[in-house]
Amino acid sequence: MRVRQVSGQDVPAYAEGVRRVYAEVFSAPPWNEDPAAAAAYVERLATDAERPGFTAALAVDADTVLGFATAWTTPPVFPTDRSYGDVARALGGGRVRAWLCGAVEINELAVAPGARGAGVGAALLTAVSEGAVDGRCWLLTSTHAGASLRFYRRAGWHQVPVPVPGRAGLVVLLGPDHPAASGPAALETRA
Repeated sequence: MRVRQVSGQDVPAYAEGVRRVYAEVFSAPPWNEDPAAAAAYVERLATDAERPGFTAALAVDADTVLGFATAWTTPPVFPTDRSYGDVARALGGGRVRAWLCGAVEINELAVAPGARGAGVGAALLTAVSEGAVDGRCWLLTSTHAGASLRFYRRAGWHQVPVPVPGRAGLVVLLGPDHPAASGPAALETRA
């Protein structure tokens, strides 16, 4: 197994493998998405690949995709679509601008169930976050995703102690080297 970074223009070559892993991961609890949502994700990925700072990493064994991660740079004007509006309301404009705008935003990370426990997730996370300027990277996940939260905590990520309203259970996590995670108002990490 090896992890490779791929550009947005190269992602479509791996669409079927990404779709398969997405369906395996996100149709299971706690996400419980309809497996058809995987096809919609692959369609959205084509648009996401055009975002400034887009990067993707794939864990591949021979020709089989075992996992993937995608990230991009959060724009200087914080978006309001998807969950962004809820995040802005939870954190307030000042923290959003200082903590999230211009930071590497991890959009998705998924590892096929049969490939878990071998460091695939950590390698993917490193591959898409290692270019973060001043260590500024962040992501959203669910408080209901216990295994995901434990994974991010082991990797040194810090949960912002403000739940995201509007979408039950969503929380913001800041990367291990994010300045807000170690500054005077250090974040608490919840168990």
